[in-house]
Amino acid sequence: MPDRGLQEAIRAAGGVTELARRIGISQPSVSNWSRIPAERVLTVEALTGVARAILRPDLYDENNQANGVDETDLARAQEYALLAALLSRAPDTEFLQRLATLRGDPTPLGLAHVGLADAAANADATKIEREFFNLFIGIGRGELMPYGSYYIAGFLHERPLARLREDLAALGIERAEGQYESEDHAAILCEIMSGIAGGQFPAPAGADRQLFEKHLAPWLGRFFTDLERAETADFYRRVGTLGRVFIDIESEAFALSE
Repeated sequence: MPDRGLQEAIRAAGGVTELARRIGISQPSVSNWSRIPAERVLTVEALTGVARAILRPDLYDENNQANGVDETDLARAQEYALLAALLSRAPDTEFLQRLATLRGDPTPLGLAHVGLADAAANADATKIEREFFNLFIGIGRGELMPYGSYYIAGFLHERPLARLREDLAALGIERAEGQYESEDHAAILCEIMSGIAGGQFPAPAGADRQLFEKHLAPWLGRFFTDLERAETADFYRRVGTLGRVFIDIESEAFALSE
């Protein structure tokens, strides 16, 4: 029987099928869960609005703080989870309403949050779903290809993906059952980084930096810049800005830590 956290997520999403659709995995995969997997907690929180302390009280306290994770890494994990949620599926009306409540300080990242909130407040979920399709799926292919292998090598399923899989295997991170996208998809890489930064993946110290510099830094900033400039992007132009600013911050922070 699902635990309370999973039951709350299913209720908030409107059923198992809808929760699976929002996450981007198969319905049987979610049906086989007994609780929300650790690496999915922040993404499910972003997609359903159910607090992480309810989803997994064994991992988060009543203040939504992760056990043994400092505030900076927790904020990074939240940012990656937000990007993962936005890049895996088009936001529905409920998600847009939550995005519209985002606030920010007068910093580049804070202003990117405010811009995304403004876009969400004036957005139509049906139009955004069409925009998402045109950008990332399309008839044949979308305007953008959100895959590391494509950006680095020019083709899908090339050596960059193989190298990524080798490094993920070394960290004990395996492809989730029912996940149809390859591991070098921007959404999946953001979800993995969220899991490492937030402590859901028991990775050694420095694993997030190694993964970022080897598998995200060479292309993800360029992808977000392309998303900002994409012809069919409207709402997702703001997602591109948020992603570009955040990746720049991550790059600078890792460079300073050398």
